[in-house]
Amino acid sequence: MSNSFGKSFTVTSFGESHGKVIGVIIDGCPAGLPLTENDLLENLRRRRPGQSSLTTQRIEADMPQFQAGILRGRTTGAPICITIDNIDTESGKYEEFRFDPRPGHADLTSYIKYGGFGDYRGGGRFSGRITAGYVMAGSIARKLLGMAGVDISAYTVAIGGINAELPAADKLRELAMQNAVYCPDPVAAESMIQAISRARDEGDSLGGIIEMTASGIPAGWGEPVTAGLDSEMAKAFFFIPAVKGVEFGAGFAAAAMKGSENNDPFIVVNGAVRSTSNHSGGVLGGISSGMPLVARVAIKPTPSIAKPQLTVDLRTMSPVEISIAGRHDPCIVPRAVVVVEAIAAVVLCDLAIIAGAIPGVIE
Repeated sequence: MSNSFGKSFTVTSFGESHGKVIGVIIDGCPAGLPLTENDLLENLRRRRPGQSSLTTQRIEADMPQFQAGILRGRTTGAPICITIDNIDTESGKYEEFRFDPRPGHADLTSYIKYGGFGDYRGGGRFSGRITAGYVMAGSIARKLLGMAGVDISAYTVAIGGINAELPAADKLRELAMQNAVYCPDPVAAESMIQAISRARDEGDSLGGIIEMTASGIPAGWGEPVTAGLDSEMAKAFFFIPAVKGVEFGAGFAAAAMKGSENNDPFIVVNGAVRSTSNHSGGVLGGISSGMPLVARVAIKPTPSIAKPQLTVDLRTMSPVEISIAGRHDPCIVPRAVVVVEAIAAVVLCDLAIIAGAIPGVIE
């Protein structure tokens, strides 16, 4: 398996959904950064299961524990190891699916790749449960980026085909934090909540789209051609198990534009070169342009659904029908919002350190 990403700020994820712990090891964090478990709790709360009827009812405290790399409340410069205990596991119900791969999950592909030895309980290594580790690493990265003047925010822009009307940029975060789906459009948010509830009652699920914006990034971050800002971030977004698509700026809509429409004309603002529009999403040639970074991530519907589905018994290679009862999110989008923020923060922190924007020692 490959479980690490980042070059100067490196994050290694470990653990499985129903194992003893999940966690991360962070190598390359500057020494001297004030850091306690409390710095991670708010972001973990936003990702935590069991928050409402819109999420899985698995109850996990998600209390982080520093195992290494912290002394007297500050980072030491050594690798930081953080763990979270898995407490509310119900592994027995997964025995019936051990040889009956669930459609939409990685059950079949992981069974083939690892010869049936992989941890199949709750999706094992391929579960969304592992994203709690990304959120912990992202919380530290966001604290470092804040010192460099970078601010990151993500919010829901679509669920089940319901699209949000976005307000002014300075209102996005405030409005998104006021509802259970983290959507900055209150009217669309209510429709999304109702749609998720209907899907849950029908034994089905919904997907959606999350938009992420990052402001305060100076021009010049990114290491083209194989480690450009957008290429590194796009790759990292796919570490989130539910992600099926990524776009920056105008994204796929640019394919229907003329060059005169898609190009962003340059102007001078307060002595710096900026553009009158941002179809590029803040990235040109894999390098930050100084404009806000804008990315959108497509989240697939939760594959665990109660509706009957056709699969194959791998022992007999005969068709069987399964129905997945239990505790599953009817829509993973709301809990994935903070994960998108975290992944973006880790990538930007790594590139900021490479660019010299974050020092090796925090005084």
